Amino acid sequence: MPIDLRQVSAIAGMSGLYRIVKPTRNGVIVESLSDTPTRMVAQARHRMSLLDEISIYTNDEEATVPLADVMDRIHQKYNGELPFGEKPSDEELKSFMSDVLPDYDEDRVYVSDMRKLATWYSIASKHIGFTADEETAPEEKAEAASEKKSAEGKEEKAESKAKKAKK
Repeated sequence: MPIDLRQVSAIAGMSGLYRIVKPTRNGVIVESLSDTPTRMVAQARHRMSLLDEISIYTNDEEATVPLADVMDRIHQKYNGELPFGEKPSDEELKSFMSDVLPDYDEDRVYVSDMRKLATWYSIASKHIGFTADEETAPEEKAEAASEKKSAEGKEEKAESKAKKAKK
């Protein structure tokens, strides 16, 4: 996944996005993703949504696409620059959404959701950033190779123990 949204949340009633810093007894310490970050304690009364758990409805059989995948599609298509100004019209947002995710469910994805997506993408691309696919691929290959070697080593040990037990 080219963008890591596991520690990023949106808090109901508060604009912007927040990075989760650490838990406390009464809630979670969060830091705003802005040019001048501020910290606060988000308590149980604050409704927080982790961006990693948010998906967008589609018309296909999978029914949803994770927000990180949608943001990756936006990044690939527009490379950080959204195709509209600060206050886009509803038609511009619908056109943008159909370009990025052509099979989105028009009945369940509202214009307000599209507006949030555009705002969140702008904040995330500025303060979190996207990683290149080439950087993650070699790491994944190396991890898979080391896991394979350790599994083969365990099999060889089990075989040698079985041979010793027969003798």
